[in-house]
Amino acid sequence: MFRKNLNWMLVFSVVTIAGCGYTLGTQTLHDVRTVHVPVFQSDSHRRNLDYLLTEAVQREIRTRTSYRLEDAETADTILKGRIVEIRKSVLSENSYDDPRELQLMLGTEVTWIDRRSGQILHQQTFSVSPQLSQQASNVSFAPEVGHSLATAQQEAAQRLASRIVDVLEAPW
Repeated sequence: MFRKNLNWMLVFSVVTIAGCGYTLGTQTLHDVRTVHVPVFQSDSHRRNLDYLLTEAVQREIRTRTSYRLEDAETADTILKGRIVEIRKSVLSENSYDDPRELQLMLGTEVTWIDRRSGQILHQQTFSVSPQLSQQASNVSFAPEVGHSLATAQQEAAQRLASRIVDVLEAPW
């Protein structure tokens, strides 16, 4: 009985020491400690959406990652973003053809650059196209019950910021 338990403990120890490819916490680049997030670029005529998204990304980085936000001159990396598409569409209408429920979708291009070497660490597009709509930020809102475009924009920016910061935490 003692020998059987000893064998099991030995097997458990070997598996524990060798690992299974899993890690606790998030994966980060070892030589990257700081990141700069400039204001996202946008060709849209929607006011302040670029600032909303930038603030949401910065907030997500501060709360979810071990990276510190720094100025462009001192940061190890730069996370650049560009809002490539903003789409607002009607999901349902009332009997007078007034919109009851609308959908707001944001699409962006994000590039994470090592400022010291100029190397692109990661580049991704969060598209609004129908087949890739899961990657974009998708928010439904209903003006009839008190929802506004402003609150929808805030929620869409927050959801997209969460996906963008997932890029920083992706396994390397």
